[in-house]
Amino acid sequence: MLRVKDTLRSTVHLTFDGRVTKTYHGSDAQTRYANEVRVLRFLEEKGCGFVPRLLDADPQKLRIVTSNCGIRVDHLDAKRSQELFAELETFGVRHEDADVRNVTYRQGDGRFCIIDFEFATVLSDSGKNAPAAG
Repeated sequence: MLRVKDTLRSTVHLTFDGRVTKTYHGSDAQTRYANEVRVLRFLEEKGCGFVPRLLDADPQKLRIVTSNCGIRVDHLDAKRSQELFAELETFGVRHEDADVRNVTYRQGDGRFCIIDFEFATVLSDSGKNAPAAG
């Protein structure tokens, strides 16, 4: 496994078979874990094809395993970034951390993707915000 991120909030590894493992730690780890699991499941139900697929979730270890959405992006035009995160909202999710560090590039289809949903919000049908933690 290759460690690609190690912060106070999480550690992320890329496995040799291409999966991504993310382990949560630090303050509110349980809440952030539960939120990301809920949001990824919601986006899969909605058919959003530019986010990771949740492959496994272990609430005891506070660890998820997802599909790989490509390589990290170092620079993205501000207009393109806004369009990408706005497109996510058409699937009913506001990211809440719309920064280039949460964008990847999937070479297979030339698609920018969005990652890291621990602070995201699922938008309700009435147009009001609904916290995604659950």
